[in-house]
Order: sequence, then C-alpha cells, then structure tokens
Amino acid sequence: MSEFFTTTAIVATLASGIRLSAPFLIAALGESVGQRAGVLNLGVEGVMLIGAYAAYNTALETGNVLAAVFVAILMGVLMGAIYAFITVVMHAQQGISGIGIYLFGLGITDLLFQKQVGTPKPIDGLQSTSVPLLGDIPTVGEIFFRHNALVYVAYLLIPVVWFVVNRTTFGLNIRAVGETPEAADTLGVSVTWTRVSAILIGNGLAALAGAALALEIGIFQYNLTAGQGFIAIALVYFGAWRPSGIMAGALLFGIVSSTVLQWKTLGIVSGSASSFTAMAPAVLTILVLVVVSRRIGQPSALTKPFDRSD
Repeated sequence: MSEFFTTTAIVATLASGIRLSAPFLIAALGESVGQRAGVLNLGVEGVMLIGAYAAYNTALETGNVLAAVFVAILMGVLMGAIYAFITVVMHAQQGISGIGIYLFGLGITDLLFQKQVGTPKPIDGLQSTSVPLLGDIPTVGEIFFRHNALVYVAYLLIPVVWFVVNRTTFGLNIRAVGETPEAADTLGVSVTWTRVSAILIGNGLAALAGAALALEIGIFQYNLTAGQGFIAIALVYFGAWRPSGIMAGALLFGIVSSTVLQWKTLGIVSGSASSFTAMAPAVLTILVLVVVSRRIGQPSALTKPFDRSD
C-alpha cells in the first residue's frame, strides 16, 4: 500500500479520476435537465451506448473525431425524440419506457458492431491537450489541465447548465413544468414542448457522454458503458439536481474508479480482492441512494404525465 502514497501515484490517480468522471458528469447534467422538467429517463445507459458506438464507427470510417462527436449527439437527439413521443405524447410509464430504451441500446449496438465491425479495431480517439501556461504548473497542471477536449467540455457544461436552468426563461419553464405543470399550462407555457426540449437536451448529452468514453479509450465493445448511465442517474439524486452537487458526485465516482485501477496496476489488490474492489463504484451508488434519498425532495411532477384535458 505504501507505493500508492507517493506523489507520482496520487497525481496520476487524481488526474485519471477527473478524466473518468467526464462521462458521468455529462450524462448526469443532461439527465438533471430532463428530471427538472418532470421526466425520468432510465434509458440513459442505452443512449450512452448508442452514442459511443456512433462515435466509434464514425471515427473508424472517417478518421474525423469532430464528425464522430456530431453523429453521436445526433443519434442521441433522435433517441430523445423517440423517448419523448413514447412518454410525453403517448403518456407511457416512464420507468418501463426507459428500461426499454436501455435494452434497445444494448442490443442494437452489439448487433451493429458484429455486423459492421466484427472484431475490435482501435481508433485514433481524443488526444490530451495541455492548457497553455496552466498545463505547465507542476502537479496542479498535470492533474487539472492536461486532458482531452471533452473533459474540458464536461466541466464547462456545469456553469452553462446552471445558467440555462436558473437564469433563463426556458429554464424557468423547465422548473415550472417539473413542479406544477397545471399552473405552468394556465400561464401559457407549453408543458409538452418544454418537456420534449428537455428530453432532447438530456439524450443529446447522454450520447455525448458515450462518445467521450469511446473516444477516450479508442475502442468499442459489448456493454462498453458497464452501468455508467445508471450511476449518472444516481448522481442526479446525489447532487439534488444542482450542477455543483452533480460535479462533486462525478468526481467522487471518478476518483474511486481511478483508485481501484491504480491499486490493480500497482498489484496492491489481486485475485478475488481485485474483483471485490471492482464493485466499489456500484456499492457506492447504492449507499448514496440510500443516504441521499432520505434528505432530498425531487421535483413534484417527476414521472407524472400531464394531460391538458384532465
């Protein structure tokens, strides 16, 4: 264990933790927007998988990372449109519909991968970029300012999402339809359009999160996300729907995951102990939900369909 408590190992763990937190953070921020509008999407994991495969296959075929990101977001918005039609327009039960989206994403990405790619082929993904001047700062620069572009995007989204939700008319409408859709409707706010817009944003960001994961590791495989979408949903509750709280949770999960990987690399854990420590993020998710669910209040209209004729 002593080899872990060295400057080199700790700096590497923290830097890796920030990088690993990016997909959690992007997906959770998107999900928080949808939930603030009253829509729970348990299909985040499936949309992340679709975004990951779309980005991977586009990068594999074109070699263009920017195009890969764009295609991933486009596929996420498309899945959002489907989910919005099912839940907002048709008033289907959100939990079951979300699980259906997840299963669809899991199955279709595996099928497409087998038919279009076959065997895993590495791609040239995102390269780390050092922020001028800041990246040259000893230790601090290595931890915070030497990452790929989507890591920076993930953290820039925090103030953007906060501003949109709390300081714009659109954000006010989102919060209104998530708390009292009937009152919002009487004031002329389109509950349907607001919720559809929030779902499209959430799914677009979920797909971007999947792209960030695939382009970071430069490969795609079956169930690449391995539960990260569900952890992202848990982070929304952990952060009480606040971007700053979600960021704290994403960092926590990222650093826990990074620590586990570092311990395996250094040989601190192996065999059955290695398998047990790999469960740490999932166990932490359960503990977070048990503890946090006791002290927070979710948006009043979350999961509740709105029918203007009621």
